[in-house]
Amino acid sequence: MLAQIHIHQFRNINEAELFPAEGINFILGENGSGKTSLLEAIFVLAMGRSFRSRFLKNLVKYDHKHLTLFARSLDKTPIGLQYDFQNGLQIRLNNAPLKRLSDLAFHLPVQLIPANCHQYFELGPKFRRRMVDWGVFHVEHQFNYHWQSYKKVLQQRNAAIKTHKPINEITLWDKALTDHGLAITQMRERYLKQLIVHFRPFFKKLCPELADYKFSLRYLRGWNKEYELSEYLHQNLERDRALGYTRSGPHAADWSFRVNDADPYELLSRGQQKLFFLSLSMAQIMILAEQKKRENTLLLIDDLSSELDWHHQRTVLNTLRELPVQSFISSTNTELEALISGKNEKRFHVEHGVISEAGNDAINTTPDVVE
Repeated sequence: MLAQIHIHQFRNINEAELFPAEGINFILGENGSGKTSLLEAIFVLAMGRSFRSRFLKNLVKYDHKHLTLFARSLDKTPIGLQYDFQNGLQIRLNNAPLKRLSDLAFHLPVQLIPANCHQYFELGPKFRRRMVDWGVFHVEHQFNYHWQSYKKVLQQRNAAIKTHKPINEITLWDKALTDHGLAITQMRERYLKQLIVHFRPFFKKLCPELADYKFSLRYLRGWNKEYELSEYLHQNLERDRALGYTRSGPHAADWSFRVNDADPYELLSRGQQKLFFLSLSMAQIMILAEQKKRENTLLLIDDLSSELDWHHQRTVLNTLRELPVQSFISSTNTELEALISGKNEKRFHVEHGVISEAGNDAINTTPDVVE
């Protein structure tokens, strides 16, 4: 969890310093005011990358050449990030240069609920794999080792295929690919079984009108389940050579929770899809808290009010209050202020990049308008 956030020349935010609450933080303002930019800054601090742009240069405030982000967690650990056009990205964690982005992600777990989270049901398997791998990364100590090793071996095998190497120079990578691939698959399967158990009560609470529906797990490993991975790679070598890459393996896996044996995208409304996604994130937060005693997860919810009526918004907030999570929730609905409860919650207002806390003066003195 974060006790302090400092933002300098990020998007339309010239200078801002926040001292967020440990519980729920409401980020309120009109469209284009900079609410999502604030959430994005927190995400970049935790992940070293943006969820809106592939290039960090696009995050630098217009007509400037660098940006700086700084935060201090509740345990007083400092996190600093700077990007400039000349030297690129530099990150320091606990006053030491960061060697691996995975160290940053492990220190500050962050979950994002984007405004278009219903696309979870529409986008391809890569998006769904990324979501479950976030949980496996934090719960399974060896996952990152196996995943990084698997990607390197897969890259070597694909390079051998593309350059038309002899068969024996392609298949020499198969054992390592199989060993790491099976470890990844086993960890994913274990995690997904836990996830559906934790998901069910959250979804029933957020969406009680569907409390009687049945949920089941559907997991596709990335190759035909009738075969071992090593055997399947051998049988499909000629296909891979024709395609120019390795088609089968954990990198091609997919998963979903079926609702009454149907695809949620076909059965649920947009609002129910959003509650479905929220329930998945809440379930992941609980698994991390129960298994690893991690209670420092950040949850970023962009535009809570979109697709949800007042009753469901209030239910989401009440459920979040029971979780070991620090939430940052943006909305154009200023009536959410009425739902602030207790000392562990705060409201921030954003207008043209100026961020102010309820009852305090603006903490960005040189605003800039988002076009």
